[in-house]
Amino acid sequence: MTHNNEIIGVALAAGRGTRMSGDLPKVLHTLAGKPLVLYVTDLMKSLGLSRSIVVTGYKHELVDAVLPEDVNVAYQEQQLGTGHAVQCAAPLFRDSSGTLLLLYGDVPLLRASTLRAMLDEHARADASVTMLTALMEDPTGYGRVLRDPDGSVRGIIEHKDASDEQKFINEINTGIYCFSIPDLLRILSRLSNNNVQGEYYITDAVGILRHEDKTVAALTAADPIEIQGVNTDLDLATLEKALKERRG
Repeated sequence: MTHNNEIIGVALAAGRGTRMSGDLPKVLHTLAGKPLVLYVTDLMKSLGLSRSIVVTGYKHELVDAVLPEDVNVAYQEQQLGTGHAVQCAAPLFRDSSGTLLLLYGDVPLLRASTLRAMLDEHARADASVTMLTALMEDPTGYGRVLRDPDGSVRGIIEHKDASDEQKFINEINTGIYCFSIPDLLRILSRLSNNNVQGEYYITDAVGILRHEDKTVAALTAADPIEIQGVNTDLDLATLEKALKERRG
């Protein structure tokens, strides 16, 4: 049975987090005493999604053990990039013709209101993909959003693949997307690992859909801290401070 009004959440949580101290999976590091991955499962729950899927990988049995019972788990044995992670989850949403919301297990401060606004924009634009962007004072390390003169999204260029000129763009791709599931399933096998890292990036799906003249929409997050991921112990400390401020 396919439902085209279904919204299915997929959170990527397979990485080790090589820049964090210790050998715990990155998403099990705690923020205010709570494992990072539970911020995203709580967020998915608050949105009332039809289905929530978490992709685990590195030391997955540890991550699987903390996940709520109502979460579906997909296993990414080798971590070959975000596109590969979505391919690993695909069997769990193949039966749906609705919308896929792509999230990350190491981005704890995202607000439900931001995602609702993005889902609304996705529906309003009747888009194949809607991306969440953010304006960063220092966009180093992030993929940049490329736009046509009329403001429509042309694509995304990863920081390491960007020209010197493109590195001045301060609108970044957060990696958080809404996809039309039929469109996503159709192109997943076309992702290529022909890049510096030899990985399959889900970002490339945006370029493929744009190339097919599908609608690519975008919403800019009001507060860049919402989309901040955790890669280092310092990031964790920064977000701890931001969370305290948010909670007042």
